[in-house]
Amino acid sequence: MLYNFLYPLADDFAIFNLFRYLTFRTGGAIMTALMISFIFGPMVINWLKSKQHRGQPIRDDGPESHIIAKQGTPTMGGFLILLALGTATLLWADLTNAYVWSVLLVTLGFGAIGFADDYLKVSRHNPKGVPGKVKLLMEILISFAATMWIVKTSNPDIAMGLTIPFLKNVLIDLGWFYIPFGMLVMVGASNAVNLTDGLDGLAIVPVMIAGTSFGLIAYLVGNTVFSDYLQIRAVPGAGELLVFCGALIGAGLGFLWFNAPPAMVFMGDTGSLAMGGALGAISVVTRHEIVLAVIGGLFVLETVSVIVQVASFKLTGRRVFRMAPLHHHYEKKGWAEPTIVIRFWIIAVILALIGLASLKLR
Repeated sequence: MLYNFLYPLADDFAIFNLFRYLTFRTGGAIMTALMISFIFGPMVINWLKSKQHRGQPIRDDGPESHIIAKQGTPTMGGFLILLALGTATLLWADLTNAYVWSVLLVTLGFGAIGFADDYLKVSRHNPKGVPGKVKLLMEILISFAATMWIVKTSNPDIAMGLTIPFLKNVLIDLGWFYIPFGMLVMVGASNAVNLTDGLDGLAIVPVMIAGTSFGLIAYLVGNTVFSDYLQIRAVPGAGELLVFCGALIGAGLGFLWFNAPPAMVFMGDTGSLAMGGALGAISVVTRHEIVLAVIGGLFVLETVSVIVQVASFKLTGRRVFRMAPLHHHYEKKGWAEPTIVIRFWIIAVILALIGLASLKLR
């Protein structure tokens, strides 16, 4: 039976029966997250400024322009995203749905890891925070718990299955190998978004684009009528993640208001790790993990650019890009920051449309 914090009102007032409808609750989650961001955003930013006198530590090996233009800007703005996202989800989502809680576990858990990392960076005035191995271990533990929870909640017919985009009725049974695969998706998505978060507004808009796409996917796979029509695997209960995705969009829009160039606040690892982890968890629930690599292709490109750069330098002593991740390469080529950001947004939209096309082209 559906239940959320606003649901009891439906028993006393007929007009509140709207709370029973998924689409209405999604709209409510968007507006709630947006209003929380607008109301509490200035307070959160001022509080962060009061605690971070020097703002986010800027890498010495990064673009020279960042040392001047971004010095003193506070980080940990992801806390605002998590506040708006978490509150809106708890108010509007069905709290009896295990998928909602599993995605929240990953989002808030990865956000906590990022918060600790940002805190150490700021308190030590050093770009290095939590050691990489420690962060990775914590992410693995959280993603393991979430993947196991999702598998146990899922229909046994699809619990360990991997769907292939553009192919109908194809489900590859990975057996217990699905557990490390699901973990890899969550951890990989989290760190891919983290690498993308390097310019004002660069990461949050592609996150919202991916969140919108996966909200639609969750709604379709959670509805047997639509899933049968599209010939995609139905995942009963997954539709409730549309509310979570709505809250993510609202929180992202609210954060973008303050993160638009020139940024008043950076999301930091608090936001980037959480947002990437959320997208990874949703893709595991909906069994569209491969589609995430298409819709989130911008994050994949940024990650691959780092891997290629490091591998090339270690093997040959030469760099493929002027600087990695990829957005810094174009900064070094002389592109203006807004040009890079907007063009990357356009790429994110194109990749999202390609990913969504896989739902029908089978």
